[in-house]
Amino acid sequence: MTDKPSSRTRAQKHCDGVRLFGEVWKAGEMEDSESLVRRWEDLDTDILVKIFQSFDIYQLTSGIAHICSAWRLACCDPLLWKTLDLSMMKSNYIKIPLEPYVYVDGRSDKDLTRVLKTSLNLSRGNLMTLIFHFNLYVSDDLLTYTAERCPRLKRLVMPAWNRIKKTGICKAIRCWKDLESLTMPSIANPPYLMEEIAKNCKNFNELKIMGPCDIFFASTLVAYLPKLKVLSLRCSMLLKDALIIILDGLQHLEVLNISHCLVIDTTPPRAPRRLLKELDPVILEKASRLRMFLTCMQDSCIMCQRTKNDEGLMRWYKYEEGLWLEDEVRSLAY
Repeated sequence: MTDKPSSRTRAQKHCDGVRLFGEVWKAGEMEDSESLVRRWEDLDTDILVKIFQSFDIYQLTSGIAHICSAWRLACCDPLLWKTLDLSMMKSNYIKIPLEPYVYVDGRSDKDLTRVLKTSLNLSRGNLMTLIFHFNLYVSDDLLTYTAERCPRLKRLVMPAWNRIKKTGICKAIRCWKDLESLTMPSIANPPYLMEEIAKNCKNFNELKIMGPCDIFFASTLVAYLPKLKVLSLRCSMLLKDALIIILDGLQHLEVLNISHCLVIDTTPPRAPRRLLKELDPVILEKASRLRMFLTCMQDSCIMCQRTKNDEGLMRWYKYEEGLWLEDEVRSLAY
């Protein structure tokens, strides 16, 4: 069963919308004293759109578009569909020992399918930003369905990988020619995804990885995305050698965020891992060319403490809802 915003929050938004309806209606009656009967569908489309902007995704997809043609026209206005934020939807699941390693409750899938398909129908291909919760387990078919209906997408926050296969994500990326920014959970085998982005997304320049960054991952970024401009690895385990590969190899990089990371030194080879308390002069010198190099390695920092306690693989479910969407890089924060 998908989690929804608190009933108090949703009820408050609904009340705000109804109140706004009433105020607009009252003003209209005063302006048109000759009209004894006013119909909801006679409201100006711009006013309807303004009201609908106060609704959350559940309210927008609850059936108001079927009330009349005027309301449907307002529900399809591009102003309502620049961003589809599904970050409040999480799958109800249990872990299992076999692939895809999770069993998702059928009701969760049904709720997600309804909200997503209704949203994509109303948006008419105008979506520019799509945000999934990292604990939302989207199927291959639903991801493909989504990609085909929002070809203008520029920013994507990906869901969990478990039910998404290589063929599914690659097919989706081929639909997103305009993709510029991606936030993604960690992935075990990144080359195929980075290669697909390099082939199809010519304007791609921002990446946020929510997971460990080792030498293999860093080398993959350098090989397939050499023109990357913005990279965030915050709250992750980061090998010092991987950081050096990134700084040396991504010559177009302008912004690098390693705030709250566990920076691990493994040199010399086979030596015990050592957690760095501060960055050495070599790294600072290499990073000096960047427009923005964001770091935080303070024992007093709560986020640094959490990363350390979670050993570089954040258990976001333990913390404040929505915290995982934050970032020190403004363009990557939601």
